[in-house]
Amino acid sequence: MGTFRVNCRIANAVDRSKTAALRNMLVDAGSEYTWVPAVTLEKIGIGREKKDVAFVVANGQQITRSVGFAVIRYERYFTVDEVVFADKGDLLLLGARTLEGLNLRVDAARKKLVAAGPLPVAAAL
Repeated sequence: MGTFRVNCRIANAVDRSKTAALRNMLVDAGSEYTWVPAVTLEKIGIGREKKDVAFVVANGQQITRSVGFAVIRYERYFTVDEVVFADKGDLLLLGARTLEGLNLRVDAARKKLVAAGPLPVAAAL
């Protein structure tokens, strides 16, 4: 599929005035979660809500990290999602759950994010 990177912003879900830029995030629809440096999350006051969550990384190794809640923005799109407190050496990733929340999809040919289209309406009961 090819890879590409984007710039985003992240904000504290409780105090939206606390924000940080996220530069060169690798778009990874194969990663369930979005990974952000722990120092960035701590700087804007995002707490560790879930601790010792197990993950299997690309090389097959199992690791544990903490997870918190944040507002993630890309251009005019935004969502609230769980984010992983990435350690030094971990990749900075924009994951599938965040892409769904943003209602964006990967355009692999043009290596960019595009609107996924209208959200489906629940069927009448």
